[in-house]
Amino acid sequence: MKKVILIILDGWGLAPAWAGNAISFSRTPTISSITKNYANTALFAHGSYVGLPGHEMGNSEVGHLNIGAGRKILQDSSVINSAIKNTSFYKNDYFIKAIENAKKSNRPLHIMGLLSNGMVHSSIEHLFALIDLCETKNFKNVRFHLFSDGRDTPPKSGIIFFSRLEDKITQTGVGKIATISGRFYAMDRDNNFSRISKATDAIVNSKGDTANSVKKVFSFNYEQNITDEYIP
Repeated sequence: MKKVILIILDGWGLAPAWAGNAISFSRTPTISSITKNYANTALFAHGSYVGLPGHEMGNSEVGHLNIGAGRKILQDSSVINSAIKNTSFYKNDYFIKAIENAKKSNRPLHIMGLLSNGMVHSSIEHLFALIDLCETKNFKNVRFHLFSDGRDTPPKSGIIFFSRLEDKITQTGVGKIATISGRFYAMDRDNNFSRISKATDAIVNSKGDTANSVKKVFSFNYEQNITDEYIP
C-alpha cells in the first residue's frame, strides 16, 4: 500500500512573481526541489472550485474542508443562495414555525448574526431573504442583534452594511436594530467569557451604551480608532 503525507503550508500560495510576492523572492530549497524533481499540479482555491459562490475568495476553513474531503464541498453560503434562488428558502418549516410562534405569543422574533458580505460566516443577502419572508407572512415584530465584521471585510465598512439594512427595514417595515456588537466580542472562539459576556449582556439584559442611530454608533467608535471588529 502506498503511503501519502498531507502537509498544509499555511499562508503559502502560487502566484506570479512581483514585488509584493514574498515567496517568489525567498530561498525555498525544499519546495523548489520537490516541484523541480517530482510530478506536481496546482488547484484553484476560490469560488465555485471549492463550493463558494461565484468568484468569492477562499479561506482556510473552506480549503481544509475540501482538502480533507478530497473533493469539492458545496459551502453553506452556496446552499443557502441556491435555496433562495429556487424559493425553497421561503418554505423552510423552521423559519415559518418561528414566525408563527412569535405571532401567537405576541412576542418579537429575535435574529442575531454577523452583518457583512464577507461570505466566510455571513451574507447580508441571506438576512434580506429572512426579512422578505417575514414581510410575506405579514410579521414585522422583529429585533436584530447584529455583529459588525471588519475581519473578512474592510475594518471601517460596517456603516455601509448597516445603512443597507436600514434601507431594507424602511422599505419593508420589518424589524428594528436592537443591538450592535463587534465580532471580537460576539463571535469569540477562544473561550474568553469576558468578551462573550459583553455581547450577551447587550442582547439579553439590554446593558451597554445606547444611541439613537446606527451612524452615531459607528462614527463615535471610528473617532476613538475602534474599528468594526472591536465595537464593544
